[in-house]
Amino acid sequence: MSRLPHARALLVALALLLVSAAGCSDVEGTGDLEYVSGDGRVVQVAPDNRQDPVAISGTTIQGDPLDLADYRGRVVVINVWWSLCGPCIKEMPMLVEAEAELAEEVPDQTAFVGINIRDNAPENAASFERDRNVDYPSLYDPGSETLLELGDYAPPSMPATLVLDAEGRVAALINGPVPSKATLKGLVSDTLAEDA
Repeated sequence: MSRLPHARALLVALALLLVSAAGCSDVEGTGDLEYVSGDGRVVQVAPDNRQDPVAISGTTIQGDPLDLADYRGRVVVINVWWSLCGPCIKEMPMLVEAEAELAEEVPDQTAFVGINIRDNAPENAASFERDRNVDYPSLYDPGSETLLELGDYAPPSMPATLVLDAEGRVAALINGPVPSKATLKGLVSDTLAEDA
């Protein structure tokens, strides 16, 4: 009889492990839109179909104020991450490379911003960034409140990457890991070309 509670505890632990392996987060926010799969599928939004500019502001991991409105006129890449999310860890070096390459190829036309969710302390997130040479800012948002400002494009899981046009509107979304650096840079180039 004493083994039964242990078996139940083991089954509960196994179920929790399987649920957590299915995705790094269960953040709600995209309603019934079909593209929410977390599989890295790319969704581009035609300029005529874009919603209002994203209004996100807050404090960075380092404690500095940050307002996305300050980046109007640039194409902005937003990456939603957590320091213990396996796919986030894997894709971060590629994001750092893409940011550096775009800064050199199209100076002052792009910006990268992270949104760190779920880390219990900004020091954990800061350590993650230092270890991976991330030099662009990340908002610290352990409660995921900023994601609500993304409206229909609020990602249901992480990682997630969004591209905002020069007006600050969502132009593209990748729910899940970015498939490749070329994919991300292509989305940025397509968005930049809209103003050309």
